[in-house]
Amino acid sequence: MKIISIDPGYERVGIAIIEKEDGQKEKLIYSDCFKTSAKLPLTERLFLIGQEINKIIREYGAKALAIETLFFTNNQKTVMGVSEARGVIMYQAMLNKIPVFEYTPLQIKIAVTGYGKSDKKQVTDMVLRLIKIEKKIKHDDEYDAIAVGLTHLASHRN
Repeated sequence: MKIISIDPGYERVGIAIIEKEDGQKEKLIYSDCFKTSAKLPLTERLFLIGQEINKIIREYGAKALAIETLFFTNNQKTVMGVSEARGVIMYQAMLNKIPVFEYTPLQIKIAVTGYGKSDKKQVTDMVLRLIKIEKKIKHDDEYDAIAVGLTHLASHRN
């Protein structure tokens, strides 16, 4: 099974394509941090995110989309922007006829580290132990997207 997994945002979107075949270890096929310029209006940023997600789903033939749910924060503007980005991303999945699976930060931390209160460094360290990463990753968003994908694959074992 090949999935696309997402750490949503409107400034930076963590994206990973992970493949898991029966009896095989998870394999990272692709990961990136897609960035949009703060100089662009939000509507254009959302459009660009949608285009990128659609392109990657089609290019890699993802069969499911796993995405992190929102956590509450005091910054309502950020929450609204990320919510809108999530909507655009999930719309692209449905447009491509692939199911969407959502995971909370707590579910992701438990699946990856075994501990619901783990910090970003602990999650990153476990991601590096669980899956081979060929390239240098510059942004936490990519590690987070990979963690979302690993969570999905762990919860959908055959």
